[in-house]
Amino acid sequence: MIVRPVKADDKEAWATLYAAYAEFYNVPQTSEMRDRVWAWLNDPKHEVSGFVADDDGALIGFAHVRGFARPLAAATGLYLDDLYVSPDARGTGAGPAFLEAAKGFAARQGHSVVRWITAADNSRARGLYDKHAKATEWVTYDMDV
Repeated sequence: MIVRPVKADDKEAWATLYAAYAEFYNVPQTSEMRDRVWAWLNDPKHEVSGFVADDDGALIGFAHVRGFARPLAAATGLYLDDLYVSPDARGTGAGPAFLEAAKGFAARQGHSVVRWITAADNSRARGLYDKHAKATEWVTYDMDV
């Protein structure tokens, strides 16, 4: 299994995984929404980049990342927006491989931190994250626009 950047012929497998990810989080998603994100991932000028876990030609997961400014630190960071591994492939090392890929990507881009959120009840993912990063004391809010 390797973690690599998305490429054009990954679209169908990525879309299947992305739909499963949205379903996992009970987020309504349409094919038009997936098409929009796919376009972002394939536009080198867009802020969002994507990686996939390729297990001998079969995609088993994905991660989406984007840079962000950290004015107080006078630095930039890499935000890990989405990380998903198909249920059949969990425990294969794909999750840690994505975290290491994000860390390497962040280092190459000159970022000072990789940051992400997860649901408080996502215990399996949190078990992985606790091995690779430090949970912060910050509480997240969303304001609808």
